[in-house]
Amino acid sequence: MKSIIKKSFFALCALVMFPFTLMYLMLSIVVNKDSLLSSFSQLLSLIPGKLGCYLRSGFYRFVMTSCAPNVLIGFATLFSQQDTEIDEGVYIGPQCNIGKCAIGKNTLLGSGVHIMSGKGQHNFSDPEKPIKDQGGVFTKVIIGENCWLGNGALIMANVGKGSIVAAGSVVVDDVPAGVVVGGNPAKVLRALDSK
Repeated sequence: MKSIIKKSFFALCALVMFPFTLMYLMLSIVVNKDSLLSSFSQLLSLIPGKLGCYLRSGFYRFVMTSCAPNVLIGFATLFSQQDTEIDEGVYIGPQCNIGKCAIGKNTLLGSGVHIMSGKGQHNFSDPEKPIKDQGGVFTKVIIGENCWLGNGALIMANVGKGSIVAAGSVVVDDVPAGVVVGGNPAKVLRALDSK
């Protein structure tokens, strides 16, 4: 019974968000989708409480590459890339910044986690040219299912299934499955038992 009520509430929130979704879809015909998503994200991030989490899910499930209907997205969390995938049961804590990524099923993100669009977003090889004019490459970062990314972690590379990233860690190289990593740059601290 609880599951039915929860699914109904998620559906109701999607219905409430329909005008925002429709406005986004219409504007996306003439405006860059990433810029538009960023603007809508900033506005919707300010809705407080559990209701805000549900309303944000009701919007993002129709405007991202994919977003499961039961995702919970915390207060002041911002998205910058439309090509984002969020699977079932994901929790994204408050004040996160999420770039181009795919987040696996049942993964948890603590507060203030930043998932960048890879580590090549900015070029700086020409000292004569302003960094802002040197461009860069956005790559999709893959976070495996059943991961835990601790508060304030900075993620620029893939994180394998079932891994834990310690709070405040900076992930610049791919993390294998089933390990705990920590530090700056993040290094494997230990393997998790499969028991």
